[in-house]
Amino acid sequence: MHTIDVIDSHTGGEPTRVVIAGFPDLGNGTLMEQRERFRRDFDKWRSAIACEPRGSSTVVGALLLPPKTEGACASVIYFNNVSYLGMCGHGTIGLVRTLQHMGRIGPGKHRIDTPVGTVGAELHEDGRVTIDNVESYRHAADVSVDLPGYGRVTGDIAWGGNWFYITHDTPLPVEIQHQRALTTYTEAVRHALEANGITGAEGGEIDHIEVNTKSPVAGLDGRNFVSCPGLPTTARPVAPAPAPSWPASPQTANLRRANPGCRKASSAASLKAATRTVSAACFRRSPAPPS
Repeated sequence: MHTIDVIDSHTGGEPTRVVIAGFPDLGNGTLMEQRERFRRDFDKWRSAIACEPRGSSTVVGALLLPPKTEGACASVIYFNNVSYLGMCGHGTIGLVRTLQHMGRIGPGKHRIDTPVGTVGAELHEDGRVTIDNVESYRHAADVSVDLPGYGRVTGDIAWGGNWFYITHDTPLPVEIQHQRALTTYTEAVRHALEANGITGAEGGEIDHIEVNTKSPVAGLDGRNFVSCPGLPTTARPVAPAPAPSWPASPQTANLRRANPGCRKASSAASLKAATRTVSAACFRRSPAPPS
């Protein structure tokens, strides 16, 4: 049995699972190099953390690491049920609120290192979080693919820490009751892009499909997702709860040295193995430190 310490949060309903202790050492090197080591040597850990029965297709994992650059409060590697991300907007909001929850940061401006660069985040007094992402840009405009059963779809390829294909073409209104049909549609768009060899710069995989409308409506999020602009997203506070102490792993000891104000607490829940190839594990979902 291995123990992984995590803190779960949600940002307007989008879940983030921050791994704060118990993960194998990824060694030295850049965050991109560490992410590739994660992918190569510990992908079963990603499955155990993000996939059912512990996770789901909506969970984004965030491996918390010591900061890489001067002035940053932490580093992070994002992942989900199928792969690894360069950056995650809602995950960063959840991470910031988790760092506050752990007593590591307070309201103000902070810097967080990611595999694609350092991002800024401002934690407001009322709990809202504002993200200053890596520089984003449109890589290609009016890129069209033919989808069997749907017809021709046209959209733009853009970079925002991950590669996006953004289109206004949709077979249905972007509303929650069309969740399954729209998810199937965005999968078809992704497969068509792959089949036609359409990528981002230097062969970058387009792993996010966005269907946007001109007015804010309820939408979905995920690996291949439907999202709509203009919807406010903030992480909600977690009620304090008493918790027992727990031993620090080498990773959390490093975090403590880098951030001496860190406080931690946790409660434990045993869970079965995610797949036949992943050994059983115990997650500790950590509540807020007692006041």
